[in-house]
Amino acid sequence: MTVLPRIQDFAAELTAIFQDFHTHPELGFEETRTAGIVADKLRGFGVDEVHEGIGGTGVVGLIKGKGGGNRRVGLRADMDALPIVEASGLPYASQEAGRMHACGHDGHTTMLLGAARYLAETRDFDGTVVLIFQPAEEGLGGARRMIAEGLFERFPCDEIYGMHNDPNAEPGKVTVTPGPAMAGASFFDITVRGTGSHAAMPHQSKDPIVIGTALVQQLQSVVSRNTPPTKPVVISVTTFNAGAAYNVVPDTAVITGTIRYFHDEVAGMAHDRIRALCAGLGAAYGVEIGVDLRNVFDVLMNDPELSAAYIAAAADVVGPDKAILTEDQMTGSEDFADMLKVVPGAYCRVGHAGSVPLHNPAFVLDTGILPVGASVYARLVETRLAPTG
Repeated sequence: MTVLPRIQDFAAELTAIFQDFHTHPELGFEETRTAGIVADKLRGFGVDEVHEGIGGTGVVGLIKGKGGGNRRVGLRADMDALPIVEASGLPYASQEAGRMHACGHDGHTTMLLGAARYLAETRDFDGTVVLIFQPAEEGLGGARRMIAEGLFERFPCDEIYGMHNDPNAEPGKVTVTPGPAMAGASFFDITVRGTGSHAAMPHQSKDPIVIGTALVQQLQSVVSRNTPPTKPVVISVTTFNAGAAYNVVPDTAVITGTIRYFHDEVAGMAHDRIRALCAGLGAAYGVEIGVDLRNVFDVLMNDPELSAAYIAAAADVVGPDKAILTEDQMTGSEDFADMLKVVPGAYCRVGHAGSVPLHNPAFVLDTGILPVGASVYARLVETRLAPTG
């Protein structure tokens, strides 16, 4: 592995920045402290332009290369944390109650800052680098808000790239999946409005718990009996809330969850089947079942040519044996997909030491990945905006 020497020189500073972000996590659209530090760091690195407040708490920086040129490459990192109580035991664990960087966005932000510092110092490229620090990736639509507020009109890009850490992969291994790489996702809220009663007289109720549990079981048939096995879809019920007392049958139950998919027609079918199941059970039990289904993430589509370019640049850092184009798809979702719908580009995963998965209270990001990710970003710019004179 060959981390760029200049980035290795300030690797310890990157670790300190990361640890500070990790200690002070902020939820989506609340990243005011994080965004302020990002903007201050960019200005201190000598980035040519720094713009704040895009998409709420988003930050955009511009670095111009030595040779001028009109091509523009975007690099994006997410900044938000999750509503999780940390259980990592780290000396720099979260000091914010009920909030944790359990997905490594603190690392992504740090890696892009490392690339920004290097690129602002060296400027060994033609054209402009657009640094995008995005808020609210975790299901709150941060990318969509930045785009709606004119991100690419104000800061046009010819191509754009993102990155995510992967604690389940070989350390230092960089992978890109050309084409559909990560699942699209819809979230659903289902409300069963029954009739409550005394728990000793349930025959006087229309029990929303009984109805809701039947519905949860029926939802599994959407995958097992309605979708072709060659077009994967995942439906997960993630919360079921009803009642507050031992001796009361409640009048309402609320069920929530997600649908993950790689084909829009499969998502449409799943939406239709969920609505039909709710209507049918509502009629069968004589209750009202309300359904709110909404798209939250699109399918992440990596441009095949730019995927290969990404891997070629990563090979200069991690070696050709660890920079790999793969066919593996991820059923997780990522709102960088929204940016890729506007600008062609690619999204990679970078492996690091660790066995605890993402979104787990004990997740730990290996700080050794920080100079690796920063180097991959920097090398990507140097290859995609290589001087032609």
